Amino acid sequence: MIAAIISGGENRRMPVIKGFIEINGKKIIESQLELLSGLFDRVVISSNAPELYFSLGVPVIGDVLSQRGPLTGILSVLLSTGEEEVFCVACDMPFISPELIGHITREKGGDATVPVFCGRPEPLLSVYSKGIIEAGLRRLAEGKASLTGILDEIDVRYIKEDDVRAIDPDGRSFRNINTPEDLNLLNRKN
Repeated sequence: MIAAIISGGENRRMPVIKGFIEINGKKIIESQLELLSGLFDRVVISSNAPELYFSLGVPVIGDVLSQRGPLTGILSVLLSTGEEEVFCVACDMPFISPELIGHITREKGGDATVPVFCGRPEPLLSVYSKGIIEAGLRRLAEGKASLTGILDEIDVRYIKEDDVRAIDPDGRSFRNINTPEDLNLLNRKN
């Protein structure tokens, strides 16, 4: 299994590239690469603007489909690498827990393994297998790009919230930075 940092996104709500935001003196994506490189044999970045990430020294996979969004990024990684499974994380999640990643990858099964937090699936810190390709391509052809939406159409092994909270009680792993307000709130808490 490889790891993929999903770095597409149009940054409509954030005036800078989210993965390049600095937290504690380091870009989020650099911290993620460092962490994931210690857990996986191979790490790639998926992006609809691959040229932005070439300087990071890891393979960058551009979108192979015209639709935008994390589903396209995940499908692009699965189609381009030929890997059976990929662990995916969004580029704007600065506090991912290596213990939680380990738990998710050990518990993997079905077409996807997705943790649940606050009663909702967290599809951008999850494992996806080639089993999602057919449903994903069909959904995109129908104009349905929602990553959460595909979960109703595939075989998902959900990681129970109690199990997630035993490792990450506050759900810091799922915290992401989508807006300047998110960043300001994070900076006030740190």
